[in-house]
Amino acid sequence: MGDLVAIDLPPGRQFLDELTRAWDSGHAVLPLQQEAPAALRRSVALQMGAARILHSGGEDPLPAGRPLDDEVALVVLTSGSTGEPKGVMLDHAAVEYSAFASATALGVDGDTHWVACLPLSHVGGLSVLTRAIHTGAELTILERFSPDGLLDALRRGATHVSLVATALGRIDPAPWKRILVGGSAVPPGLPENCVATYGMTETMGGVVYDGLALNGVEVRIEGAGADEEGREGTIQLRTPTLMRGYRHPEPGDRRSPAAAASPIDEHGWFTTGDLGTIRPGDRHLEVRGRADDLIITGGEKVWPAPVEQRILEHPAVAEVAVYGRTDPEWGQAVTALLVPGAGAAAPSTAEIREWVSEKLPRAACPREVRVVGTLPRTALGKIVRPRLVEIDPNDP
Repeated sequence: MGDLVAIDLPPGRQFLDELTRAWDSGHAVLPLQQEAPAALRRSVALQMGAARILHSGGEDPLPAGRPLDDEVALVVLTSGSTGEPKGVMLDHAAVEYSAFASATALGVDGDTHWVACLPLSHVGGLSVLTRAIHTGAELTILERFSPDGLLDALRRGATHVSLVATALGRIDPAPWKRILVGGSAVPPGLPENCVATYGMTETMGGVVYDGLALNGVEVRIEGAGADEEGREGTIQLRTPTLMRGYRHPEPGDRRSPAAAASPIDEHGWFTTGDLGTIRPGDRHLEVRGRADDLIITGGEKVWPAPVEQRILEHPAVAEVAVYGRTDPEWGQAVTALLVPGAGAAAPSTAEIREWVSEKLPRAACPREVRVVGTLPRTALGKIVRPRLVEIDPNDP
């Protein structure tokens, strides 16, 4: 049995060194989201049962650390299909298989030089590191995405990078040998050197490249027979990169019961919660979109409930509903519809963004705040989310 070590470091060489050191010592790693407030990062580490937090000033032991099987390499936080934080446990074997399956699909060679510029608390950024570790590729780690940083990496021999669609639109893709694009709605007409990936934290990132499953990966539509190609339904995956399971807070934490059901059936099929079809003839997977209320903005997952809870703490807000408005750059833009309190002046978008950023990651901050007179609710007072996009803010 090993410990879970929380790494609270910005992307860089020290992060990579601490990751490999933990693995060499038989421990698993929980990367913490650097854009989240410090109190939230510590809370996540405690919930996941980390034994200690490594940071730039050293390390701090944590109370009640829980050991886990020494085959586990990573615990990566995800909201999953319920909106509740869960730690996805990924074995060393899954991480290694993911690295070599990707390398095979991309045709990497001895001159491959990866750039990691996505957050390392997310599997899209973290998998660049693990890919380089296992295949021996050269690696440059940027603290954050920037066009200038990628240009500098290119000058130093970089060949491969993983981006979200928003970032792709801000660079010249031509000099790159391969660009993996995922994390949000992938724009049509990608350049030939770009590969659209589909996957999630539970599968150690992308397992379908340009609609085709990687070696050893199986894709099907739930309930569809062999003669039903083209039928839309929930996407299911069976893959050697699949998670071992979720690492929940201790039993007794009220979030645990809702997260108890496993999305993996007895035959090893993982139900994704995404809708899609398998194209007749060539068996390409076409992903239609989420089957729930999850907002994916610039590659980041944002759930409405925590954002709404934070906005409701604002003294000038009486009611609020948050949804993802279709946006050509971000995929979805977090949008808040709010009803001001009686006699209160409605807060501006800038004020609400600042308010939310004090407690939640920046991706959760609404890009637009619209003032409305009422919100659509059921008889029991629940927000009717499909109707939010229909509300005209000029007709309260």
